Amino acid sequence: MSNADAQLVYARQGLGGGIAFGRKPALLLIDFVNGFNDPDQLGGGNIGDAIAATRPVLRAFRDRDLPIAHTRIVYTETGSDIGVFATKIPGLQTLFESAHSSQVVDALAPLPGECVIRKKQASAFFDTDLAAWLRKEDADTLVIAGCTTSGCVRASVVDAASHNFRPFVLRDCVGDRALAPHEANLFDMGQKYAEVIDSADLQALLKN
Repeated sequence: MSNADAQLVYARQGLGGGIAFGRKPALLLIDFVNGFNDPDQLGGGNIGDAIAATRPVLRAFRDRDLPIAHTRIVYTETGSDIGVFATKIPGLQTLFESAHSSQVVDALAPLPGECVIRKKQASAFFDTDLAAWLRKEDADTLVIAGCTTSGCVRASVVDAASHNFRPFVLRDCVGDRALAPHEANLFDMGQKYAEVIDSADLQALLKN
């Protein structure tokens, strides 16, 4: 099936409805850590570009004193909490609390008072306090950047929608180690779970 034919199927079935930007957005930066910024570890592809594009977004949220959360994948050094996710991707097992690979990249390092979520699964919501924290902050919209698009970003977007937060994925601020799954998952998230926009469009939404 060609891309044009696929688009017709999605349109005929009524997918791709719009989501309105809410009254209070929060920013979620998913796994922008050193290990995912290193092509020799867990990174590659366009992840470095996504990190660079996220810097002005983070600054805009800080300037407006809007809620910001960062996520890290963190396992114990003993490996006692390793599950199926890290068994399937053994490189994740090096992401323990003190490891350089598990620290948020310097360009996006959390400031005091910003939420840091430690997780062991793909979704930022699974077995974490993220949903409760967002409700405490009275956020109804979740602006999402991070990596990888086909993995932890997608899983978090699905769970955000499941919690009835309005997901807005920043196209130029998410990255993956390979571009084919990156593009495919952006398309699919935009059809089923989220609004997919450029960070320039977000800046306009924040100003309004």
